[in-house]
Amino acid sequence: MAKIDFLYGKGALPLEIPDSRLTGVLLSKAHSFKPDGTESDIVRRALENPVDSPRLAELVKGKKNIVLLASDHTRPVPSKIIFPLMLEEIKRGNPDAQLTILISTGCHRSTTKEELIAKFGQEVCDRYPIVIHDGEQSPVTRLGVLPSGAELKVNKIAVDADLLIAEGFIEPHFFAGFSGGRKSVFPGVTTKNSVMANHCSGFIAHARSRTGVLENNPIHEDMVDAARQARLAFIVNVVVDSDKKVINAFAGHYDKAHRAGAAFVNEMAGVDALPADIVITTNGGYPLDQNLYQAVKGMTAAEATCKQGGVIIIAARGEDGHGGAVFYETFKKEKDLQRMMDTFLARKPEETIPDQWQSQIFARVLLWATVIMVTEAPKQMVEDLRMRYAPTLEDALRMADEILGHNNGSITAIPDGIGVIVRA
Repeated sequence: MAKIDFLYGKGALPLEIPDSRLTGVLLSKAHSFKPDGTESDIVRRALENPVDSPRLAELVKGKKNIVLLASDHTRPVPSKIIFPLMLEEIKRGNPDAQLTILISTGCHRSTTKEELIAKFGQEVCDRYPIVIHDGEQSPVTRLGVLPSGAELKVNKIAVDADLLIAEGFIEPHFFAGFSGGRKSVFPGVTTKNSVMANHCSGFIAHARSRTGVLENNPIHEDMVDAARQARLAFIVNVVVDSDKKVINAFAGHYDKAHRAGAAFVNEMAGVDALPADIVITTNGGYPLDQNLYQAVKGMTAAEATCKQGGVIIIAARGEDGHGGAVFYETFKKEKDLQRMMDTFLARKPEETIPDQWQSQIFARVLLWATVIMVTEAPKQMVEDLRMRYAPTLEDALRMADEILGHNNGSITAIPDGIGVIVRA
């Protein structure tokens, strides 16, 4: 028997799988990567050796109003490590600079005071102004039009900055290719309408809008152009392992530094598909498995290696519930998945509704395979979302065998479903 730990919340769920049924385990090399130095050493080296950019200490000279775009509560960005080192650079180059932290929430819920303290520490929260972006309420400035034709409006605080910088982290992203970099601006601090136009059904269905793909990815191209128009001047992005510890960092130009980081992640995370009847996956544990909406990301890794008509089992703690009201209501009300998909695809970009992109990808997964969810979210909520509910991984595996009609189906395990790029 193979004992495998699947990331769940702030811990893991163990499961024993018979060797005779286990096709293999898909795991990023990042989890066994041995970094050179401490987390602070790694970030400091990146700041001292920026990609295609002067050092931050040089960029801040003569700049009074500096705005830092910071990730929200849904991303495991180690701000307690990154922020002090960025601050050292800023103070070295311009001790009198005024710094404002703008939280890039995109279309997520507002970050709480407790989450901000956990992210930055009490001292930073007390000393520096922190503004949480609201895609519907925050004052914005129109900058122009994106390659897709969508109108770009960005939070006024970011636009009015003398110098706009960002922290973040890079991991595979299920339609933007990779997280990090330009995403701090778009969707981070743009309007909900701008996001919905970019996340339209045509772009989501595009063959290049996939995990690990940047070239000719229309969603990514909009995001890069938004960062350019917003004058994002410098980024610090890290790569983390399964323990959310920094193993590499990239600083400098908003696109070129991000691409360097993405190339590293691609090397670490790229795995070949192992087609199986049953695929067991996760949403990477805390913080990304706080709700069922985000869990769609982990499902797409399983989708890429699950045989059509097979079963995907996903473990996501889901303590915050569904995480998207429109997403939830869409599946609760519409029972015909193909009709739902046809409706999405018929909509024009300007007709995109909130959460449509997540619903579209989720519907695609559900049309491919049966999904069983192990979660602490309510059973009825899981079933309303057209999934089967199981209290444990063991129960889920028994259910999968019943669905397939036999107990000898092949199994592929993905302990960290958001940490891999599954190559067909």
